[in-house]
Amino acid sequence: MAEFTVNPTRFDPYKTHMFRVKWDGVYVAGLSKMSPLKRSTAPVTHRVGGDPGRARKSPGLTTYDAVTLERGVTHDPAFEAWANKVSTLEQPGISLKDFRKDLIVDVFNEAGQKVISYKLFRCWVSEYQALPALDAATAAVAIQSIKLELEGWERDPDVTEPAEQAV
Repeated sequence: MAEFTVNPTRFDPYKTHMFRVKWDGVYVAGLSKMSPLKRSTAPVTHRVGGDPGRARKSPGLTTYDAVTLERGVTHDPAFEAWANKVSTLEQPGISLKDFRKDLIVDVFNEAGQKVISYKLFRCWVSEYQALPALDAATAAVAIQSIKLELEGWERDPDVTEPAEQAV
């Protein structure tokens, strides 16, 4: 078992519903769901001249999967405003100045303290869903979403869970 210097008495994993996403220094309002952070490194197969009967593998190109953010439809135009920087009917083309953003994903423990933080780099909106399918026969919440392409992410090493206070 790993020895942790910070809060060594915690054995329970963190919950997935305790998170916030921040861009432009502000937490995104009403965010209800985020897809996983995932990266893949493709193997490069090669052979060594002195060993013709066996292939060897080395790490190759690393790619980062897109991240999808979902929230209930409200009057907040943040998703649409960011998506419009890539393409709109009025002004076709890309706003080269600021269509990319760096995001921060903060995960909180049950006491509301930030315990893990990830930085997502050079994100831009590749898909925007303004409204879901509308159906008068259901009572579901209307969800809008954006799909973000990104060029990498890293865990913020400066964020660690505070030690539990003695009771």
